[in-house]
Amino acid sequence: MKKIILFIFIIFTITSLTYCQSYPADNDKEFDNGSSVAFPEMNTQVIENLELLGRLWGFLKYYHPEIGKGNYNWDYELFRILPSYLNSTSIEQRNKILLSWLKKVGKIPNCKTCKDTQENTYLKPDFSWLSDENLSIELKKKLEYIYNNRHQGKHYYISYDNYGNPSFLHENPYSNMPFPDQGFRLLALYRFWNYIEYFSPYRNITDKNWNIVLKEYIPQFLNAKNELEYELVALRLIAVTNDTHAVSMPIGNKIAETRGKLFPPFKVQFVENQLIVYDFYNPEKLVLTDLKIGDVITHISGKSVKYIVDSIGNYYPASNTTSKLRDISFNILRSDEQYLEIQYVTNNQTKVTNLKLFPSDSLNLFPKYEEKCYKTIDDNIGYITLRSIKKEDISVIKSTLKSSKGIIIDLRNGTSEYIPYSLGSFFVSNVTPFAKIAVGNINNLGVFHFIEAPPILPDKDYYKGKLVVIVNEFTQSMGEFTAMAFRAGLNTTIIGSTTAGTDGTARQIYLPGNLKTMITGYGVFYPDGKQTQRVGIVPDIIISPTIKGIKNGKDEVLDMAIEIINNE
Repeated sequence: MKKIILFIFIIFTITSLTYCQSYPADNDKEFDNGSSVAFPEMNTQVIENLELLGRLWGFLKYYHPEIGKGNYNWDYELFRILPSYLNSTSIEQRNKILLSWLKKVGKIPNCKTCKDTQENTYLKPDFSWLSDENLSIELKKKLEYIYNNRHQGKHYYISYDNYGNPSFLHENPYSNMPFPDQGFRLLALYRFWNYIEYFSPYRNITDKNWNIVLKEYIPQFLNAKNELEYELVALRLIAVTNDTHAVSMPIGNKIAETRGKLFPPFKVQFVENQLIVYDFYNPEKLVLTDLKIGDVITHISGKSVKYIVDSIGNYYPASNTTSKLRDISFNILRSDEQYLEIQYVTNNQTKVTNLKLFPSDSLNLFPKYEEKCYKTIDDNIGYITLRSIKKEDISVIKSTLKSSKGIIIDLRNGTSEYIPYSLGSFFVSNVTPFAKIAVGNINNLGVFHFIEAPPILPDKDYYKGKLVVIVNEFTQSMGEFTAMAFRAGLNTTIIGSTTAGTDGTARQIYLPGNLKTMITGYGVFYPDGKQTQRVGIVPDIIISPTIKGIKNGKDEVLDMAIEIINNE
């Protein structure tokens, strides 16, 4: 018995050491309460120097073997070099400081497993800055040597799972400093810019060239005067990525506070380029307002809806316009005031009212869908809504609807389960590829290459009828990937409006001040390499709700789906 207990103790100890490994970087606490860095007045040279430092800081963080091993707290090493770096009075002095920094980090042995980056790689970091004529020849050679002999394998700051999803490790959110000092705010910019530079598969399709963003935002981060300004500049930076995944969680406390804690009793959406009352969160509150479903809101507190949208658009990360308007509509009527003055159009008449707002906990803002996910409609047409589907429903759906004359799958409210393969197999007759994935490389960070997504394997008794899939701007991420799987089906038509355009996995990141957001971790493409990010899943037949249809309680898109099947 004693031997068994001793054996269990040894195994427990080994396991604990494995999962609780301590690194020298973990023991560096010098700047836990502030960076103590004094910054000079911003001018062109200071900004250019800080831009170079931000690029170099990220380059070393992800390539230098000693940093990859966890021998340095790289956040705090930034604060150690900054005082002398900021006081440099010439390019030559600046370069010498950087060379000394490289020597301090340690020598690098020759890498016997490092492979050259293939020319046909899908995406790689932009190293054009290494050709800057102001960098000394010695510094360029050192950096080239570091890259050619870069860290391999397990990394202190980053890991990948078996599916190519990155996880960001040992990134302190510094939650004890809601408004970080200038050093930590610069760190936030460096950290996020390099996240995108090395780990975003879509950094090459942003509206603004990512290569110029770092320099532009340095003075904005350093000049933020309070917690709210800091959160706002961080949100503007995040929005530059054109990635709707970034709104998956609130970035900070102050922004949420300024948006207000009170909500209207109804949901609004942009339909035919106008903000309309779409539905009531709670039916019983319909009698508490003058507005009705289908009414068009034109002004809020004396400002036109168009003016408001234009003024806040830069604070909404979005892959495309439809997803931006979708997210703005959720917040546009929020306030801390109990009443908002609303100008609206109803029955061709313009009216003004004071709209009463309500606490979120009194409204059904995020309904839980418990309804049965499948049924038969309109004379033997199968209808499936994925918003409430469960894994155990799949086999029942297949057996129940296999004899229907057509099936409609509704993806307008996303999907509650991952079912591209388990349900997709019902609609293909052969082994069917439908996507390829751009994944990162732990041994060459920043480089993405394509791998084939597993193909869909057909059911023995696959469906022979017509499939119509409905999508809209609420079809996002997993919903879009699912739509791609269905598009590969034997007899599929996708109808509706353009989807959110953010396909791939959302990965959580933290910035100093406990700011939280998401980035897309791997890229999703069609088998021919055609992109889905920002473009979305483009319908075969484009049809959107109309104001008239909404007023009359019609689901015009569903009606079109039924018509397509009946016409067959």
